[in-house]
Amino acid sequence: MSKFEELALDPRILRGLDAVGYVEPFPIQEKAIGPLMRGIDVVAQAKSGTGKTAAYALPLLQRISVQSRSVQGLILAPTRELAAQIADEFKRLGQFTGAKVTAIYGGHSINTQFEALSHGVHVVVGTPGRIIDHLHRKTLHLDSARYVVLDEADTMLDMGFIEDVELILKHCPKERQLSLFSATMPEPIIQLSNNYMNHPQTILVDSEPSVGTLDQYYTIVEDAEKFAVLTEILNKQRPDSTIIFCATRNGTSRLSRELERRFERVVHLHGGLSQHQRDHSMGLFRSGHAGTLVATDVAGRGIDIPQVDCVINYNVPKHPLLYFHRVGRTARAGGSGRSYTLVSRRELRDFGRIQGLTKVTIKPLKPQDERVNFTAFQQHDRVRREGPQRTTSRRRRFQANFRKRRWSH
Repeated sequence: MSKFEELALDPRILRGLDAVGYVEPFPIQEKAIGPLMRGIDVVAQAKSGTGKTAAYALPLLQRISVQSRSVQGLILAPTRELAAQIADEFKRLGQFTGAKVTAIYGGHSINTQFEALSHGVHVVVGTPGRIIDHLHRKTLHLDSARYVVLDEADTMLDMGFIEDVELILKHCPKERQLSLFSATMPEPIIQLSNNYMNHPQTILVDSEPSVGTLDQYYTIVEDAEKFAVLTEILNKQRPDSTIIFCATRNGTSRLSRELERRFERVVHLHGGLSQHQRDHSMGLFRSGHAGTLVATDVAGRGIDIPQVDCVINYNVPKHPLLYFHRVGRTARAGGSGRSYTLVSRRELRDFGRIQGLTKVTIKPLKPQDERVNFTAFQQHDRVRREGPQRTTSRRRRFQANFRKRRWSH
């Protein structure tokens, strides 16, 4: 498949593709569109920025009936930002089809959502919490939602949405097409596919950033020296757009304030901000009026910027898979980028886990960084994980023997 014209798409959809400048499908689109058009359930693994929204949006737009006023397509997303971006992409791709699309998420006027739903909507994109809120209010009905997609399913399940997702699926028709799109393929996703999908087709596209387009670096630094190293990287590289990831909301706010004193055009993003504040920060960053965005992981999941020059991990993520979500913000859609990870001594073991999972080389930024033996940390971590199990077993045997001795006297 070399062009979208070969997919027998509706001419109005092809017109939308032409309007947004899409000519040739990306790998995830090439592999997923056909099965979805044939009504097959799909579990697809592809990193962010590889065109996965269009991979499920085009078949859905093709198969819905715009003559009906009912909700026929439902897209679930883990964050407000991602839900809004997916809805915008649907509107762009389906701008000539007559399909009505609305985004439903918390922090946005629920009265505006009531009004949109009352006028008839074909596709709803939303976060689980707000979707359930509308279901309870009976302002949203999913009995005609025959096409359901979980976008960033791994993130959604990691954030504890599994029970919400299951509740929402119970409101959808039993005869439905369910698709899961995920950057990684953890066990809960496999379990969900077994429980709710009908012989799904698994589509795997490499979840790691391309070696040829993303240069990844790390440096060993003490916590007290991280800010100095961060400013050194920014001053030396002078990227036009940078995302800096922090571990906590407070850390994100503090770092943003410190950077604003030295650099212009710095904004921050975390779950503690109001929706207006989050929209304002993202608007400034997307438009280029702010060149640096400091964000937490949860807020950062909804970031979809065509080209980010640089990603900096100010804190090493505790969960290794978060690393791939973070650095996947750059080198998107075939572009190039760089990532830097600042590793303190207490974060060496966490970074060792990341290196143990990745297939690519994360290069040392300085010669002295090469001296750390991460293999030893990985081996020690395995011993540490196994140790408490043995200790617990010994403790239980000791307690059992103690009780026997106690009652024998």
